[in-house]
Amino acid sequence: MRILVTGGAGFIGSALVRRLVAGGVDVLTYDKLTYAGHTDNLAEVLDHPRHRFRQADICDSPALAGAFAEFRPDAVMHLAAETHVDRSIEAPAGFVETNVVGTAGLLDAALAYWRALDQQGRANFRILLVSTDEVFGALGPTGAFDESSPYRPNSPYAASKAAADHLARAYHRTYGLPVLITNSGNNYGPYQFPEKLVPLVILNALDGRPLPVYGAGANVRDWMHVNDHAAALELILTKGRVGETYLIGARAERTNLDLVRAICQILDRLVASSAHRPHESLLKFVADRPGHDARYALDPAKLEGELAWRAQYSLEIGLGDTVAWYMANRAWCRRANEAYDRRRLGLGSAVGMRR
Repeated sequence: MRILVTGGAGFIGSALVRRLVAGGVDVLTYDKLTYAGHTDNLAEVLDHPRHRFRQADICDSPALAGAFAEFRPDAVMHLAAETHVDRSIEAPAGFVETNVVGTAGLLDAALAYWRALDQQGRANFRILLVSTDEVFGALGPTGAFDESSPYRPNSPYAASKAAADHLARAYHRTYGLPVLITNSGNNYGPYQFPEKLVPLVILNALDGRPLPVYGAGANVRDWMHVNDHAAALELILTKGRVGETYLIGARAERTNLDLVRAICQILDRLVASSAHRPHESLLKFVADRPGHDARYALDPAKLEGELAWRAQYSLEIGLGDTVAWYMANRAWCRRANEAYDRRRLGLGSAVGMRR
C-alpha cells in the first residue's frame, strides 16, 4: 500500500508515518516544515527505502499535483494544519489559509487524481481527514460528543478545522470522493512541540521556570497518547466505512490542573535530586485564554464497536513515558526552543485577519 501523508513531519503526523513505515507501508511525507515540523521527528524512517519526503506547502497546487502524479498513492491521510489555539487568536489568517484553503486544494488534487484512476483504483482509494473535537464547541459538566453532535466552534482554530471538515464531507456527497473524517481529543507524547501544555510543563519544570495554568485550571480535556491516535487512524483508513466520521477518544478526562500536578509528581520521582522539588511549587495561575472552552469529552463507542479499537496507554503510564522521553532527548528540545521561547501567546491582541 502507498500512502501520502500531509503534515507528516509534525507531532501526530510523524507518529503516524513511523507507524506506517514500520508496518510495511510505502509513505510519502508531504510537509512544509514550519516552526512545529522538522525532519528530526522522522529520523527513524527518513532514509528508509519505504519512505520518501517532499518539502512543500499544502497550498501549493502544482506541488500537490506533482506529488500525486509521481507517488501514485492508494490513499491520503491529511494532517497538514496549523493547530495551536493561542496562535489562532493572535493571527487567524494563517489558519484560514492552511486549514481551509489548503484543504480545499488537497481535495481538488485528490478528486482529479481519483477520477483518472481505473475502476479498481477508484474503488480502493481513500482520503482521511484528521480533525479535532474542538469543532463541537464546549460541553457542560456531563455528557460527551458523538458523531451526531452539532458543530459550534469557538476559536479561530476550531472554526478553520470545522470548515475543512465541511469541505471534505461536501466533496464526498457532491463528487463521490471516498472521504473519511476523524475527530480526536487532546494528544500528548514524544516529539510534541513545546507550545502545547504537556511538553511546556515538562520543559519548564526541568528548567525551574513557572508552570502556567490558564484561569483556575478547571478546563477538562480527554487526553490520548499519540501512538494510540496513530493506530486508530490507520485502522479507520483501512477498515472504516467511506463517508463516515469516527470520534477517537481514550476516555481519559482530566482537568488541566490535575494533569499538570500529575506531571509534577512524575518529575518528583524521576528527578529526585532536582532543586525544584516539589515541582508543584512552580505552578502559576495566569489570565485565561479568550473564549476558553470549559470541557471536551468524546464518546468513541462507534470506533470501539465497529472496528474494535481501544486505547492501549493509560494516562498515567503514557505521561510517565512522555516525561522520560523529553528528559532523554534534550537535543531535540533545544532545537525546538530555538523556534519558540515558551512565551505566552493568544491574549486576544489580534486585529481582524491580519497576518
